[in-house]
Amino acid sequence: MGMGSVPWTGSEMKFCDGLEPISYPTVLASSITANYCLQQNCWASLPLELLRDILMRVEESGCNWPLRKNVVACAGVCRIWREITKEIARTLEVSGRLTFPIALKQPGPRNNLIQCFIKRNRGTQTYCLYLNLNEASNDDGKFLLSAQRCRYPTHTDYIISLNADDVSKDSTFYVGKLRSNFLGTKFTIYDAQPPNAEAKVTKSRSTRLVGMKQVSPRVPSGNYPVAHISYEMNILGTRGPRRMQCVMDAIPGSAIESGGVVPVQTDFLLGNLDSFLSIPFFRSKSTSMDSFQSGPLSTLKVKMLVLKNKTPRWHEQLQCWCLNFKGRVTVASVKNFQLVASVENGAGGQEHENVILQFGKVAKDVFTMDYQYPISAFQAFAICLSSFDTRSACE
Repeated sequence: MGMGSVPWTGSEMKFCDGLEPISYPTVLASSITANYCLQQNCWASLPLELLRDILMRVEESGCNWPLRKNVVACAGVCRIWREITKEIARTLEVSGRLTFPIALKQPGPRNNLIQCFIKRNRGTQTYCLYLNLNEASNDDGKFLLSAQRCRYPTHTDYIISLNADDVSKDSTFYVGKLRSNFLGTKFTIYDAQPPNAEAKVTKSRSTRLVGMKQVSPRVPSGNYPVAHISYEMNILGTRGPRRMQCVMDAIPGSAIESGGVVPVQTDFLLGNLDSFLSIPFFRSKSTSMDSFQSGPLSTLKVKMLVLKNKTPRWHEQLQCWCLNFKGRVTVASVKNFQLVASVENGAGGQEHENVILQFGKVAKDVFTMDYQYPISAFQAFAICLSSFDTRSACE
């Protein structure tokens, strides 16, 4: 059962009443809706213990995609099924499984890289992110996110969407963007919704407009800066690995310590969910600010997490800079990188060995992207997009 074939809840259906004549299609639609509402009540009336046991069995039987679609289908039956399924499925950090769209905004699992790959279309200037379903091949994947490159006189934007066929800032599938400066040396990642309760929207776009109408006055959608990326300019003009730094504004530096936590988004804030019925994921109806857990970033004095590219080593025999990607990267490219946490309060900064994000080339227009806690798939994808846009000044 697909998510596009069922409405959200019976209580959300509107019936036509009044003195005006009703056409036959409207009467038929109302009849179908009434029958569906009756079915919803039947499914919702199952004993909770029995229902929980059923959903737990479904969860355990579908560890990976495409079997995870059964979990998504259960979440689309009715509100009670949805809430119990969300509770059982748990967050990505705990379960290590990408199930619902909101997982793309949640930190990855600890000490376990989620393997993905990016396909670039040079003709349309689009980039699609997929979850690896087969470790031996990058041809079999589950679509996660899409980005469209938009060039302007003074900057470049990468619009990121949940739908590869609807990549626009005016779309309800819009989840954020990456913006570069003119030289392609500095980038800012913007989230379409606040990553934590203290986040502030930028003045450039406080609300998204759809068809020249505000989506919803209750939805604080806009551009919330969540990370800043900078590439060091190479003034000597010598070929070599790029040096980059990512300041994660939405992640505290303490997140990488033992017991550290990251503010977690638990729901999307949406004004109209009708267009999401066809998406192969589940999205929650909640529009409450309680959906965001106020984390350590509630104070301005907290130190943000800083990521730096891992220093490569020069290989004398190959005559090139090398990093150990453990077989995930097969083509040498200046775009290849590994990011690790840097402790800024140490003497000169102390480099960690644990790779948080790695990105590298495997074919002409195919790149692998592996990430883990404390960053999300959305943040990792945006960071990797910056590697496509950097200019020769950085090389």
